[in-house]
Amino acid sequence: MPKVPVYNMQGSQVGEIELNEEVFGASFNEAAVHNAVVMQLASLRRGTHAVKTRGEVSGGGKKPWRQKGTGRARVGSIRSPLWRSGGVVFGPTPRSYKYSLPKKARKVALKSALSLKVAEGNMIVVDKLSFAEPKTKEMVKVLKALNADAKALVVTAEKDYNVERSARNIPGVAPMEATGINVYDLMKYDKLVITQDAVAKVEEVLA
Repeated sequence: MPKVPVYNMQGSQVGEIELNEEVFGASFNEAAVHNAVVMQLASLRRGTHAVKTRGEVSGGGKKPWRQKGTGRARVGSIRSPLWRSGGVVFGPTPRSYKYSLPKKARKVALKSALSLKVAEGNMIVVDKLSFAEPKTKEMVKVLKALNADAKALVVTAEKDYNVERSARNIPGVAPMEATGINVYDLMKYDKLVITQDAVAKVEEVLA
């Protein structure tokens, strides 16, 4: 089973934690991770793109000229797709890009991403994260002490108002509770700063 050191908020090692092999020691499945990231990015798309068809463009109620005898091509409306300012044929319409992967595939991807963080030494376990009040300056100090002051994902077991407010204004830092942990954010951020309680919660769900 993989073991990682446990630090306090001052950056000093206070112990070790044994991680679940199934969750944090899995082999990296690149295809599963790729599929999970693409699925998440697809669900973020607004899908509000739209164009007007010839039935929706304003004007064009009257036939421009008679059908026969003019020597010109026959036409029924000035809003034909062939004309300038006419409707658009087969253009994009509002739609949802969301789709979902099988539950097992999502689990494999999440385990792969977590295991990669451990293998690369980019998972930092903290005994606890708590602030008396929201203080961005204090969170900056903690992250600096933990050597995670670049791009970091800060994960707590439960939603912590003070931690969230302290971290959310720091560029490149994202606070999150354990239930919201996902493949895209794990791959996006360089460091994973996670509390001991959050590790237990993640293992409980994925093991």
